Amino acid sequence: MAVSVESLLWLTLVGCLWGGTNPFLRKGTVGMKVVEGSNMLVRLWNEVYSLLKNWKYMVPFLLNQSGSIVYFVTLQNTEMSLAVPIANSLTFVFTAISGWFLSESIPNKRKTN
Repeated sequence: MAVSVESLLWLTLVGCLWGGTNPFLRKGTVGMKVVEGSNMLVRLWNEVYSLLKNWKYMVPFLLNQSGSIVYFVTLQNTEMSLAVPIANSLTFVFTAISGWFLSESIPNKRKTN
């Protein structure tokens, strides 16, 4: 069971699209106001509508979702038992790197929340 170079490159792209957009998704929701509505359905619609209007959220969201499409296509030619840990671990790496570029704190095993 080996991963082809082509599959590894596609999985790296997936990790980059998923992980690279995570800090931007967090940043895109900063300062959003609490939505109001008369019932849960109206509040849900107002929340979705406010996110759709927010380009700082939508651009990273669409890039993130394109990573899911690439992942789905890549799974057709790659063993799932290898694709899942590769994509997920690269997602973590790219999240840390892009967070560092945005001046977020680097994950630290000694740091407790």
